[in-house]
This record gives sequence, structure tokens and C-alpha cells, in this order.
Amino acid sequence: MKAPRARSIEDLRDAARRRLPRVVFDYVDGGAEDRVTLRANREAFEAIRFAPRTLVDVSRRSQQVSLLGRVYDCPFGIAPLGASGLCWRDADVALARAARAANVPFTLSTHSFVPVERVAREAGGAPWFQLYMPKDRAAAGTMVQRAFDAGCEVLVLTTDVPVGGNREHDERNGFGVPLRLGARTVLDALRHPRWLAQVYFRSLRGRELPRWGLRRDQADWGDFDWLRTLWPRKLLVKGILTVEDARLAREHGADGIVVSNHGGRQLDGAPATIEALPRIAAALGGSMAILVDGGFRRGADVVKALALGADMVLVGRPALYGAAAAGEAGVSRALHILKSEIDRVLALLGCPSIGDLGPQHVSPATDLSFEPGRALPTRVGRLRG
Repeated sequence: MKAPRARSIEDLRDAARRRLPRVVFDYVDGGAEDRVTLRANREAFEAIRFAPRTLVDVSRRSQQVSLLGRVYDCPFGIAPLGASGLCWRDADVALARAARAANVPFTLSTHSFVPVERVAREAGGAPWFQLYMPKDRAAAGTMVQRAFDAGCEVLVLTTDVPVGGNREHDERNGFGVPLRLGARTVLDALRHPRWLAQVYFRSLRGRELPRWGLRRDQADWGDFDWLRTLWPRKLLVKGILTVEDARLAREHGADGIVVSNHGGRQLDGAPATIEALPRIAAALGGSMAILVDGGFRRGADVVKALALGADMVLVGRPALYGAAAAGEAGVSRALHILKSEIDRVLALLGCPSIGDLGPQHVSPATDLSFEPGRALPTRVGRLRG
């Protein structure tokens, strides 16, 4: 499939599934254990209904948002995607270029196969940088310094991986980094000759890749405090699912949080992020930036999250499906699909701009844990930039 022919993120997912060997596609698409949280991320969106208004002038619609001192053209960005280079050669460069062209943020993973300096150079600007905090502070300091020197404006500390999630499908497929094609996977790889030639032989085989599996189960808020003193720019905490942790992030000096369950890939049974979002947003009262990821596949999902208190949404798999399908063109197509869907939803909802969105635009079919009659805070991005 050529990327311009895709009409939905699901189309790009189908194209990615056809192009990738199973061991790689299952890694991208799968979740932990019984995939309870993976499914919940999607099912929770389906439980939320819109409350559209009619006879509203929506002829001058705008998706622009102000966040962390920058103005972006859309209310979504690209989440960190570990080992995205398994899907497309130098996929992180393709992701960064597409994001920059669309004027949305892109977050480079610690587990990228492409150094942050090269991504910044070849994309025409530095990405946000995502950090897994290793036990060795010297190693963490080196990574943070490289991100700073490359010009990264935002550091995103991921906190929900003290140990790896129980991803049984990866174990069954023999998945690992570096990727080795064993007896169980080589025949399937041979059925995907384009991937084999363009990705495996050109960029994976024999290449030194980032180390996985560093110990992180001793990290605590003291490590965050150390990081806060080290990093003078914007700092986000990713992996927040409770009001208590959101407040701690604020108390320890974070500039914002990412409400996240790691895409259903860590603790199976964790709540859907859209369920956790409203209570967290109400508790923080507009005092810091709130981002959210997990299960977003439609522009309508993005609008629902913004109405329930998020300042921005981060999408992971949709962008990676695009990269796997057609490289930079596929990522651009994914971003265009989401932007077009958001524009249409805003018009049909009777809401001319992102700044006008609020809880009055949605009608939850289930309890989303915000206090009845209590308005969510004004979007912090509009107030503080």
C-alpha cells in the first residue's frame, strides 16, 4: 500500500502487518499478558459520547496549541518508540522529519537505533528526548548531557518500567534486541523480502545497538530530584496514573506529566489512561502541563482527551504503523489522517478551536472519575505557554 491511499490508522496498521515479519509486528502491536489494559485503552474511548452543539460558526477552525513555551499546529505529538528501527531503516529520522514538517513534537526514545545528535541534524531540529533512568547516575548524566548539547528542549523521564512487562508473545516469537533470526523466525522473514533487504541486512545485522535491560527498580523521587538539578529545561514525568503521583511530580518540580500505561505493555490490569485522566486533571487544577497517551487511533479520541483535561496527546503506534508501511511518507500520512479527523470532529461538535474544548463537549457512558458538577481546569497550555 502506498501511504497516500491509506484512509485511516487501521489502514496503515494493515499495511504494516503485511510488510513486517510477525516477530516485529507482534512486538509493535502487542501488550502484556492477557492484553486487558491494551484492550481497555480502546474500549474506554468507545464508552465516551460527544455532546455536539449546533448552529455554531465553525468556519475558522484552529488546532493550534501552546505547550511548554512552543506553539504547535496540532494538539498531538509522537510518543517515544523504542526500537522503531526494526520497522524501517532509520525510522527515528523519518519520524522526526515528518513531525517537524507537521509542526508537532517528536520524542526520541532512549532505545533509538539512531543517535540523538544525528536525529537533530537530519531532521532540522532537536527532538524531545525520553530517558529511562539507569541505576548508574554517571550513565544517565552522559545521556542527559548529550540530549542537552543536541538542543533538546524537553526531557521526558519514563518511570513505569522498574522491570520489563510480561510480553509473552515476544518470548514465544524469540524477540530480542539485537534481533536475531532463528529457526522460528527465519522462514517468516523470508516471506518479507523488502523488510529483509531494506531493514535487516542494511541496518540491523552486525550493528551495535543500545543496551536493553539495565536495572531500574531502585529508582525513586530522589533520582528525579537529582535529574531536576541536572536538567535546566522542561522536564516531564511519563507513567503517571494516579492523583497521588501527579501531585508528587508537581511537588518535585516537574513541568508536566504524561498520563500513560505504556500502551498496555507493562502492568496488565492498569486503568485505561482516558479513565485516569479526568481525576488527575481536576486535582492539578491547571498548575502544570498534562499530556496523555494510550490507545489513540482516531482524531475523535484526541478530541475526547482534550475535552477531559489533557493539553496534548502523544501517539505511538499510529506513527509507527505509518513508518513501517512507507517510511517518512507513511508517518506524514498518519499525522495528516489524525489532523483531518480532528478538524472534522471540531466542526461537527460545534467547537471552533482546541481552546474552546471542555467537559461540556462529552457525555461519558461510564464513570470517568471526575467529580460531578466540578469543571475541569482551563487548559494550562493556553494560560502559561
